[in-house]
Amino acid sequence: MSGISNELRSPAATVGIPEAQHGLHVFVDGCHEPGSGHGGWAFVAYRDAAEIASGFGGVEDSANSSMELTAVLRAAIWINSGASGEPATIWSDSVYAVKGCNSRRHIWKNNGWKKSNPNGNARSRTIANAELWKAVDLQLSQNGLVTIAWCKGHSGIAGNERADALADKGRLSLRSA
Repeated sequence: MSGISNELRSPAATVGIPEAQHGLHVFVDGCHEPGSGHGGWAFVAYRDAAEIASGFGGVEDSANSSMELTAVLRAAIWINSGASGEPATIWSDSVYAVKGCNSRRHIWKNNGWKKSNPNGNARSRTIANAELWKAVDLQLSQNGLVTIAWCKGHSGIAGNERADALADKGRLSLRSA
């Protein structure tokens, strides 16, 4: 993905995430099918490179950005319920989710979950997915040991590929329901 900002680039993101061999790493992904409106989310947790947990689901009437964020939320809930005292990295291929978690959510929260406006006289607008952002903020605020990091999608990173497949499985589960 060209044009990605330097704040999202790290040695781990650009060389296949060698650090993911040790510690707790959770890969997340979301997907969306525009024609049906069906979306899917997933997370896959690894400890010392061994898969230890996963979760996925489908949502009707969704959007891709909300599915990416739902995946982060579900991963954070899983970490807080099962590994709360342990440092963890949540890996996402969504620039929206990573930038939102690492910098924008703090600004949005301070602004009452509204976008700030450079023109002080203009009305502030509620951010997209405000309820999801509030829920993500609540979960991430409970655990200062969680880091959100970017990884390149569809690039052969096993955890990302697995999360992508599970998110698609979640989306497809709505067809048979």
